[in-house]
Amino acid sequence: MSEARLPVIDLGRDPAGQLPAVDRALREAGFLLVSGHGVEPELRAAIRRSARAFFHLPPEVKERYAVKVGGRGWLGPGAEANGYAEGTATPPDLKESLSFAAEEPTGDPAVDAEWFLPNTWPAETPELKPLVTAYLERMRALSDHVLDLLGLALGEGADFFTRHTGHPTFGFNVNWYPGRERTGEPEPGQFRIGPHTDFGTVTILDREHGKGGLQLYTDAGGWQDAPYDPAAFTVNIGDLMASWTGGRWRSGRHRVLPPPADAPAEELMSLVYFYECDPGTTIGGIESHAYLRAQLDAITAG
Repeated sequence: MSEARLPVIDLGRDPAGQLPAVDRALREAGFLLVSGHGVEPELRAAIRRSARAFFHLPPEVKERYAVKVGGRGWLGPGAEANGYAEGTATPPDLKESLSFAAEEPTGDPAVDAEWFLPNTWPAETPELKPLVTAYLERMRALSDHVLDLLGLALGEGADFFTRHTGHPTFGFNVNWYPGRERTGEPEPGQFRIGPHTDFGTVTILDREHGKGGLQLYTDAGGWQDAPYDPAAFTVNIGDLMASWTGGRWRSGRHRVLPPPADAPAEELMSLVYFYECDPGTTIGGIESHAYLRAQLDAITAG
């Protein structure tokens, strides 16, 4: 499988000379890489160590934290089938997740009850809460930095998107992709995450490289392996962002391959931050969070 070509955008440099590359990548693939982000690798490694300890707990312990898609807690095997969002009847995704989200209330009871509830923190891994809390603070700042860059690349000004992120929602998934000793043999058409586009504004992904890893789709190249740079985050835009640009940029279609037959014990973990706009924002004639909720419901399996 060939590797897709994506630019690495250095956030520590003057953005002016990098804007054409940003625009081209988001028109062609909906993906790019960003370096110079300042997020410590030690923090990401510590989150993975703590989350891995949780994922290796007995199922009956993890079940205490079980939630449905869009909730705050543990998504167990078979909880999601992302291919459903494309209308494809795929088998459930071969992963488990710990899911967190925005919890600082807005003062609007209806909005807060749906989008700003308290997170659930596993008692068995108490170190996870301060680690994730620190990471979320960095992701919020980084996401606004990226959105400022995208506003410039679109030719609309740095605050074109961030004027709508005064009190945004976000989701954060620690996705665990175990090996075949836990998943068994993949069914036909089954992936760690099935083919889909993200639903919202911008996704910032910290990933591990592996054979059963991330692929992205372009019209020119079809399915290709996503390039990997351990110093960079992978960034992709979702459906709402594509609509926000009037279709100039494309929502990045992607999938995560199943555990490979020639490396059946391969275990990977991704830190996935989904950054959204403020609830009530209308994009392309659609209320942003009504769309998000509908799509989260659509990928719920079982």
